[in-house]
Amino acid sequence: MIKVEKLSKHFGKIKAVNGISFEVKEHENLILLGTSGCGKTTTLKMINRLIEPSGGDIFIGGKNIFEQQPEVLRRGIGYVLQNNGLFPHYTVAQNIAVVPQLLKWDKKRTEKRVSELLEKLHLSTDYLNAYPNELSGGQQQRIGLARALVADPPVLLMDEPFGALDNVTRSKIHAEFKALDELKRKTIIMVTHDVQEAFELGDRICLMDKGKIVQEGTPTELLFNPENRFVKSFLQEQRLQLEFKTIRMYDIWKWLPTQPPKGGAGLAADTSFWSGLEYFKFEAAETINISHKESHEIRSASFEQLMSAFYQYKKQLAHE
Repeated sequence: MIKVEKLSKHFGKIKAVNGISFEVKEHENLILLGTSGCGKTTTLKMINRLIEPSGGDIFIGGKNIFEQQPEVLRRGIGYVLQNNGLFPHYTVAQNIAVVPQLLKWDKKRTEKRVSELLEKLHLSTDYLNAYPNELSGGQQQRIGLARALVADPPVLLMDEPFGALDNVTRSKIHAEFKALDELKRKTIIMVTHDVQEAFELGDRICLMDKGKIVQEGTPTELLFNPENRFVKSFLQEQRLQLEFKTIRMYDIWKWLPTQPPKGGAGLAADTSFWSGLEYFKFEAAETINISHKESHEIRSASFEQLMSAFYQYKKQLAHE
């Protein structure tokens, strides 16, 4: 869906982005991860031509973006900023309707789409006539997302979209982000410096440093097959928590007890190991039932048995 070839951006002698190449499949969420100044935001802005590159090519849907008018290109791309980028003198309804107005939608179609998005983002239509400064940070970010999604663009670019939110609000919006059907139909490139966020939301990650891609791969590949010391050290501080969030219940399935399931609710095998730990923490249960969708099998494990399966899986990875 998106193909970047030998993309560069130089500011004088500074090589902000230095000949990078990557591809994003349709309906995939690719994360550009790295510290401040690594070139990730510059890369994102070149994809919708807010910044013109010094060299290289970008293709979206097989079309070279530099052969299109920038304003036409941007109408097919949703863009979400860290500080939401809402117009302070526009109401919520007016903010969301900016692109439909440019596309000359009729009033009824615009109102229907705006109401639909507010419902999906768990916002009351009572907010339609409110102004951004009357909303909380989380509500503003949801409005920014609604504005990016309103014209149903196939591509969504997100620049530190949750960076200004507190941890509780961010965690809640992460959960909504993963569940939102609108986003499952999008091809997304998201910029973040937050390692946990990258691993939680990304299908694949491009870890950048000094204008170059150091490693590209799935969260599991970066975590368990780092290409060099930089990747390993970048993830080291949060490694255990990243492992908990990256490993799925089906990864540890063969080490779970085959004893008959006990009473109580449970989790699907495609949920994270972290979800299993949270279940024990918040449900105060002695065992957890885990159901495997493909085999229709249910296994039950105590906290100790779950941790044992986790370490058995890690042991296997170490020997591969």
